[in-house]
Amino acid sequence: MLRTEYPRPQFQRKEWKSLNGEWNFTFDDQNIGMKEQWYQNAAALTDKINVPFAYQTELSGINDSSFHDVVWYQREFEVPDDWKDKRVMLHFGAVDYYAKVFVNGQLVGENEGGHTPFSFDITHVLKDSLASVVVRAEDPSRDETIPRGKQFWKEEIESIWYTNTTGIWQPVWIEPVSDSAIEKLRMTPDLDQGDVEIELDVSPQAVKKLVEVKIEYKGELISHDSFRLVETYLKRRINVFGKHIFHTGFHHEGMTWSPEAPNLFDITFDIKEDQTIADSVASYFGMRKIHTEDGMVYLNNKPYYQQLVLDQGYWREGLLTAPNDEDFKKDIELAKEMGFNGCRKHQKVEDPRFLYWADKLGYLVWGECAASAFYSERAASRLTEEWTKIIDRDYNHSSIVAWVPLNESWGVQTIRSDSKQQHHSQAMYHHIHAMDGTRPVISNDGWEQTVTDICAIHNYNHGTVEEKSKSAVFKETLETKEVLLSSQPAKRKIYANGFEHRGEPIILTEFGGIGFEVGGDNGWGYTSVKNEEEFVADYRRIMNAVYSSKSLHGYCYTQLTDVEQEINGILSYDREPKCDLKLIREINTQWHNEIKQ
Repeated sequence: MLRTEYPRPQFQRKEWKSLNGEWNFTFDDQNIGMKEQWYQNAAALTDKINVPFAYQTELSGINDSSFHDVVWYQREFEVPDDWKDKRVMLHFGAVDYYAKVFVNGQLVGENEGGHTPFSFDITHVLKDSLASVVVRAEDPSRDETIPRGKQFWKEEIESIWYTNTTGIWQPVWIEPVSDSAIEKLRMTPDLDQGDVEIELDVSPQAVKKLVEVKIEYKGELISHDSFRLVETYLKRRINVFGKHIFHTGFHHEGMTWSPEAPNLFDITFDIKEDQTIADSVASYFGMRKIHTEDGMVYLNNKPYYQQLVLDQGYWREGLLTAPNDEDFKKDIELAKEMGFNGCRKHQKVEDPRFLYWADKLGYLVWGECAASAFYSERAASRLTEEWTKIIDRDYNHSSIVAWVPLNESWGVQTIRSDSKQQHHSQAMYHHIHAMDGTRPVISNDGWEQTVTDICAIHNYNHGTVEEKSKSAVFKETLETKEVLLSSQPAKRKIYANGFEHRGEPIILTEFGGIGFEVGGDNGWGYTSVKNEEEFVADYRRIMNAVYSSKSLHGYCYTQLTDVEQEINGILSYDREPKCDLKLIREINTQWHNEIKQ
């Protein structure tokens, strides 16, 4: 069985059981499963699938890329005897797009949204230690108003669009939870004061009990406090720096979190009655601050030049699902080896395990969500609902330093002049800020932006080495703020009608995309080269233009790896370097003025 690691690293309980592995499976192309009550008839599911891999993947054991909008899953599982006095929760990391879940033939819950987790209390339907779970997943393959990101609405992939992912694509697990339990945890670092603000939501049964909070830093006890729960919500601030200047980031990194020094505090929460622990949750946090000021992004109160790489988060064998936990770690390590300090996760809500490794290894992440292809009122509502769940899941991750609700006007195709779609962009900006006041929000990454905290520009007009004039214009376009803001790289204005630059930092968040075929994967790039020497030379030419800019305060190069027909990665689809990565690092880490005028 693959993917055996605990799926939720920032809210971890000791007792749990993975339901990944072999499930019974079938397509329901005639959509007759509900009528024939397949949720009570496991014999109707005649195939096998390896969860959590979608049927379109090699690792699923099926590897069928054709459209099947309705699919069914079933497996039996055993509930350990020592869980009998507790509630049993059934968790799904993500199921694309609609899910109905049955346990022992009874509906226990439904979910809409293909990129975020959901859970059901199944205690009331458990009869004995052996139980059966059935999932009906529906993914409208041709519906362009659901958040789909890079998943194509046609069966034959082309251009920038990839193979679909249908049904279960993140881990499934069960765990026992006491009646007196922690239900939600939110941690907000206050770097300036040296505090961490803790918010807990607990079950009604936990009221009047004690919650014990222990914080450690690299094995050293920092704080050990107990609080009486007088209602289902608790909010406290705990100082972790003390009166120690070297704990702060004033002279050096101290105890703060950054890509250069990813320091983390371990924290545990125990709900106690007398000396008995009713619930125990382990987590971690970093002391990190991100904000914008004077046209620059600041990390921990100092200007910080972001050197990001676009990361689609696809794997040849698993598509959106990483084959194993080490694959997340490997991608980050390779990117850092090349001199990148973070990534923009493109059109994907990445698995929490990736964010865990980003926190641990020190790697900035711009959090993004799959967009719809076409605007409608329902599409706007769906995106809002999805973002509410995303922030609820990922708020505590130190690595996430920006939110990107819209990209290149996807799903807001007439935003340049359509006030309705402009209002949607502004609504997303303000909605995300209302839920998270600690991170910048980019309104529409690429162009036609409305109100935004970072001016994010896409420009692939670098030309080839032979196209001297085009290459020169590309460099000139990046040089000053005035030229950057008046440019129209894709024949689209940088700001939508009625909006303008308000002094926010300018970052080149997509560019490059040099196509270089290795290993027999045919495809395309924005420009193409024939060998390793040409690849490095072209990369150097493009990056020199970026670093010569007097107004850019960071970049995001396209892209980390090849994906299907896109062969414009620095790494192949199988994560093999296309050149000596030391040369990429040398180019990326060249001196440049990080303080912008």
